[in-house]
Amino acid sequence: METGRIIKGLSSFYYVKNYEDNEVYECRARGIFRKDSISPVIGDVVEMTVVDPVTKKGMIESVKERSSYLFRPPIANVTKALLIFAVKSPEPNLSLIDRFIVLAERERLDITICFNKVDLDTEGKYEDYVKIYERAGYTVIAASVKHDLDFQKIKDEFKDNITVIAGPSGVGKSSLLNKIDPKLNLKTSQISEKLQRGRHTTRYAQLIELEENALVADTPGFSSLNLDLIDEVELKEYFVEFHEYDHECKFGFKCIHENEPGCKVKQAVLDKEIPNQRYESYLQLLKEIRSDKKRRY
Repeated sequence: METGRIIKGLSSFYYVKNYEDNEVYECRARGIFRKDSISPVIGDVVEMTVVDPVTKKGMIESVKERSSYLFRPPIANVTKALLIFAVKSPEPNLSLIDRFIVLAERERLDITICFNKVDLDTEGKYEDYVKIYERAGYTVIAASVKHDLDFQKIKDEFKDNITVIAGPSGVGKSSLLNKIDPKLNLKTSQISEKLQRGRHTTRYAQLIELEENALVADTPGFSSLNLDLIDEVELKEYFVEFHEYDHECKFGFKCIHENEPGCKVKQAVLDKEIPNQRYESYLQLLKEIRSDKKRRY
């Protein structure tokens, strides 16, 4: 058997780049996967049998252990999350950024946030967004496709990583990738002026090789976050700026930073050491987790 990585999934077919010859094989998965309720996903490292070396057909025999797993869309072994939001057209949804951050932190991914279309922000509001997330310790890049701003910085983020690009449609994800590597020629979307939303231009999940050891996941409809697997006690762990205050709370690590007396996180918000926007996002997600739990039980 030979080893490779799934770079694209389409219907019941998996396209595997074989480590032995660097060729891509069209594969199906053995029936044993259905029996064991296992579904191979893009990013998986698999063992495969070559069925026909001429037509590049193969059969996936097993899936190796995953280092990370994203559920929506399903992607395995991601190491970095690049969150792309526009500063204008459409307006940035900071609460959605925070939801993506929670998902990425849960999987222990390295996180970079890119604010695109800064050329449209004549008031310089994006600088406030940058400060919020830099204070939390994240790498933040301000970019503009139109003015070729900071593309090398973004390209450097992909090196030695499998990167998932997350963000709503219409923010310039495909345009950014096309600028980094024009050979990709990815389809870009247009913004609906009435809805201020872009049309999804990615129809299936795939891994794109920008250069050697630099893979990026181009995924359809990556615009929501499933919180089912996160409980209310766990959530605070994914707001990293809370960590330095946790141990100072009256109730220590048992404090959820909501209504408890002597909460140092709440005090840090009042003292403007933690941005109020981030704390409000935390409370919003906490409420949602509790509501989902009630519906399930």
